[in-house]
Amino acid sequence: MTSLALPDVAAQSSDQSQPLDWVGMCGIALPIVVEGRCLSARADAGVSLDDGTARGIHMSRLYLALEALEQQPLSRRVLRRVLEQFLGSHQGLSNRAYLHLRFDYLLKRPALISPLAGWKHYPITVNARLENGMFHVEHSVDVAYSSTCPCSAALARQLIQAQFDSDFPAQQLDRQSVRDWLGTSNGVVATPHSQRSLARLHVRLGEGELDIQAFIDRAEAARRLHRALRQMPGIAAFKLRVEHAESLHAHDAVAASHWRW
Repeated sequence: MTSLALPDVAAQSSDQSQPLDWVGMCGIALPIVVEGRCLSARADAGVSLDDGTARGIHMSRLYLALEALEQQPLSRRVLRRVLEQFLGSHQGLSNRAYLHLRFDYLLKRPALISPLAGWKHYPITVNARLENGMFHVEHSVDVAYSSTCPCSAALARQLIQAQFDSDFPAQQLDRQSVRDWLGTSNGVVATPHSQRSLARLHVRLGEGELDIQAFIDRAEAARRLHRALRQMPGIAAFKLRVEHAESLHAHDAVAASHWRW
């Protein structure tokens, strides 16, 4: 019995001569190894189609190259090798390769008061590209946190001052009297409200690897993210965006910053 040779659709010529910046697959489910843990991820894999006369690319070759991410910890070296395999399997067709990974990074965080702890997830994206021999890796992370509305805090202080003037119009008070008053319902006549905030951090790596947990820890502990990221080793450039989801208004407060982009 003779074997049936399948046609190579990608090698066939197309009537439409048009190079494409990106051709590939999106939403590929696969396991990846991150810092010793196996995590569920989604991948977008693609290459450029520089030969405008070619009908397409070899999707299966991209898919098979992703198997390296199942077997070895995620690193710059592994990412570059995967992209090199993308291009090596498309010689004459492509000069640029792209890989986009999305996954949740879990960290166990202690409770604020009790000795208990719980898991918190941080959405992570990794973007890698290889273009004309130049290799770049970028990481993004979303860090959710609670913040206090500064406007409500100012109004609360103003109301407490007004209540204090009303309760003690012209009295000389000792420290204990003021302390006792602050413990009453009149002493806290108004409280500022909290709001859910989100810091979106996007960094370009230098030559080293990124310690994801240290990166998140630095972001959560810092009150000045721009300064904190500039001082963190291994980061060659960054963008950050902070969003405060307003609870009293129909819009959100947003601030953005970048360095060496």
